Amino acid sequence: MTGGVDHDAILHQIADESGWSGRYAFLILVSAAISLLGLLMPSVAVLIGAMLLSPLMMPIIGLGFGIATLDFHEIRRSLTALLAGSAIAILLSVVMVSISPVQTITSEIAGRTQPTLFDLLVALLSAIAGAYALIRGRGGTVVGVAIAIALMPPLAVVGFGIATWNWTIFAGSSLLFLTNAVTIALTAALVARVYGFGGHLSPAHTGWQLALFVVAVGLLSVPLAASLHQIAFEAVAQRQVRDMIRKRFPEGARLGQVDIDYAAHPIRIRAVMLTPRLDAAADRILAGNLRQRLARDVDIHVDQVRISQDAGAAEAAQIARAVESGAANRPDARDTAINQFALLIGAAPATISADTSRHTLTGSAAALPGLEMAGYRAIEDRARRAIPDWTARVVPPADVDPPAVSFDEGVVDDAALGLAAWASDRVGREISVRGGTAAQRRAVAAGIAARGGRAEAGSAAGALRLAWVELPPPETGATPELP
Repeated sequence: MTGGVDHDAILHQIADESGWSGRYAFLILVSAAISLLGLLMPSVAVLIGAMLLSPLMMPIIGLGFGIATLDFHEIRRSLTALLAGSAIAILLSVVMVSISPVQTITSEIAGRTQPTLFDLLVALLSAIAGAYALIRGRGGTVVGVAIAIALMPPLAVVGFGIATWNWTIFAGSSLLFLTNAVTIALTAALVARVYGFGGHLSPAHTGWQLALFVVAVGLLSVPLAASLHQIAFEAVAQRQVRDMIRKRFPEGARLGQVDIDYAAHPIRIRAVMLTPRLDAAADRILAGNLRQRLARDVDIHVDQVRISQDAGAAEAAQIARAVESGAANRPDARDTAINQFALLIGAAPATISADTSRHTLTGSAAALPGLEMAGYRAIEDRARRAIPDWTARVVPPADVDPPAVSFDEGVVDDAALGLAAWASDRVGREISVRGGTAAQRRAVAAGIAARGGRAEAGSAAGALRLAWVELPPPETGATPELP
């Protein structure tokens, strides 16, 4: 007993819990499975359930106390349990991801692929709290959860990266796990020395332990500091890019989609701007300003869509020339048309459906904040003028409401009926005509149907309006009847 700390009892407890056992293997399997499910769903609550098990905490603490006392037998036992448990967790994750129908990179997975110095600090503080609680016997379970919070989920992400052949995810999550495991073990060793463990060691041994801690943390800090610097740069660059694009265009313009590829050289920026006036020099001037502000080479292109719906032939020709410049290096006529169409609607060329027999291009337009259904039809009209050899079909986002309709002296606007029919056809959904009188609802529904759309007379409450018919919930467990 030294300073109120029973060294022998604590070391005996660690020896009992830090090695390999059937219970430890079972907890590894359960914790890894729950962690992976929480990552794929994604669900923070499920991840917390996996963290409560904290099976990797004691082998790492045992490794740290083994380093503190230079007990090589304990070091081997703890390290063997840690490596075997990690291998089992990764292997189980690989198997589960391989057979899972969901292999999407969720926010919880992405959040564990780019560790920074903050993660190193969390591991260090968790190790201090964990070692203190173990030595003093205060709240060990709660602090063990805090330690395990950054261990099992990264291992599950490592397995996800292997199963999906995504080496960026694999490398990032591996670095996160290595950072936390090494930092926790070495910090626990230092806390143990502070509390008198390894008192039989010479000053040279103590110096060697301090050097090991400094060198290990220093080596880990290099990539973590670079990652933190890159994250900070991207956050600042994102704000500056959006601000400079907005300032370039007149009042009333609205910035839509902004995509920035920081890994490209030069940095690649693509944006969509809804503007009342087109600016032919925007790309050139913005590139110069951003190059000076970010101190990086920049390749920027802003797809400009005029908000007004009465764009003339000169405006359409200007847009056509802009998109042609992005596709000039595509010799094949079909690929050129696809690339032009994709640029106009803000979509990736790979998502465009091309029917060569009918010379029809179909694609889903990017969601542009504030743009109503008439605006998406205007985009389709411009695309048809810009690509005259093909019939362009633009699919608006599903959350855009149908257009408004109203009766004027007993007659509904023909243009509104045509726009509603166009929206029904493109979105592939039926429109419900609600409000007004029964005769008005029937007349509007019939007018939409006569123009190629699908509509039904809905409820009578309120003013005359259009709404999408609610889609039925997917059937589960239903067995189709045989004819």
